[in-house]
Amino acid sequence: MISFSHVYKTYAGSRGQEIHALRDLNVEIARGEFVFLTGPSGAGKTTFFRLLSAYDRATSGQATVAGIRLNDLSGNDLAYYRRKLGVVFQDFRLLKHKTVLENVTLPLIIRGESPNAQRERAMQVLQDVGLHHKANEWPEQLSGGEQQRVAIARALIHRPGLIIADEPTGNLDPELSEEIMDLFEQANAQGTTVVVATHDHELVRRRNKRTLRLLAGQISDAELAAKGGMEWAHR
Repeated sequence: MISFSHVYKTYAGSRGQEIHALRDLNVEIARGEFVFLTGPSGAGKTTFFRLLSAYDRATSGQATVAGIRLNDLSGNDLAYYRRKLGVVFQDFRLLKHKTVLENVTLPLIIRGESPNAQRERAMQVLQDVGLHHKANEWPEQLSGGEQQRVAIARALIHRPGLIIADEPTGNLDPELSEEIMDLFEQANAQGTTVVVATHDHELVRRRNKRTLRLLAGQISDAELAAKGGMEWAHR
């Protein structure tokens, strides 16, 4: 599903030096896996997600998702690829001037689905996240946990093969965080590949999923040693 082979992402520093946000990164994530991505601030998690969602490109190496070489995407192919993803952010990114229903249907509007199909599917996913009764409310009328569930419904509405979530529980209390992770696990149980970046080590421990730890742009040596050199590590 996801393959990063010898991937570097390099930026020019203020003094002209090279800064490697990712350095010789080698990662394999199989279709249908649920993976946590951890690591301190500045470790490269956001850069990894930007490459994964094709909002940035590797400086060198090859990043591939479902057989699609991300470095080669442009124009219509790039737009098509992004429509295949479900992305969830820590700050929800809901449109305040649109209702819950309108926010959730946005991916289907972009795809050109009929209004009836949009509403039917939106109400279904809102039911799945327990918010069908909030369809006509505005985002500002919802709690933080409810807003995040709307964001997840929006990410799920077009049945993506891959969901990436960047600190989706960062602004939520522990109980709500568990509810949000339950939703991701439900999506994963239906075959969706899920990659979640988080700083919440207790949450990671309780869920007992495969975990990749980034440190200075690489999968950390300590993590590799702890996992006994598993096949998904540096190859």
